[in-house]
Amino acid sequence: MKVILNKDVQPLGEEGDVKDVAAGYARNYLYPRGLALPYTDKTVRIFESRRAEIEARKAAKRGDAGALKEKLEALEITLLMPAGANGKLYGAVTNQTVADELAKHDFKIERKKIELPGNSFKSVGRYRVNVKLYENQNAEITVIVQGQGHANESKGAKRSAPVVAPVPVAPPATVPTDTAPAAVQ
Repeated sequence: MKVILNKDVQPLGEEGDVKDVAAGYARNYLYPRGLALPYTDKTVRIFESRRAEIEARKAAKRGDAGALKEKLEALEITLLMPAGANGKLYGAVTNQTVADELAKHDFKIERKKIELPGNSFKSVGRYRVNVKLYENQNAEITVIVQGQGHANESKGAKRSAPVVAPVPVAPPATVPTDTAPAAVQ
């Protein structure tokens, strides 16, 4: 079933796009929410008359994405995560962790738009993260993961056995011989 999108629908398309979707998806999801209209001669004429304003909005989105890309690529994020002496994290850095850190820097980016190589980072280091912006525009952010917690343990240092204080042992009790009971005959 052909529909014309009335609003941007992720991941289907943008406003004004003509898409072929399942009848149930159109009838039960897109039409009731006002996200799409049936593809008819009347709706095609309506969208043709709105084509200029739709293209102007798309151009504005492209411009905003270009400006955001420049800001994001200049940004370097440092995350402090609990880690062991060997550099392995006690947990992982996920796209949600990166999205939360970007929110602290006043960037509102959905976690779904942040792509981590390998889906998560499980050790300290420097990583490049890809952020999807608009259409084919992507930004790369540098994320530095630093370990915290076990600074006193040096890498490769062997742990010594814990020191245990000796426990004093009491001498065996002696029974005096003169007060011992006599043997029964």
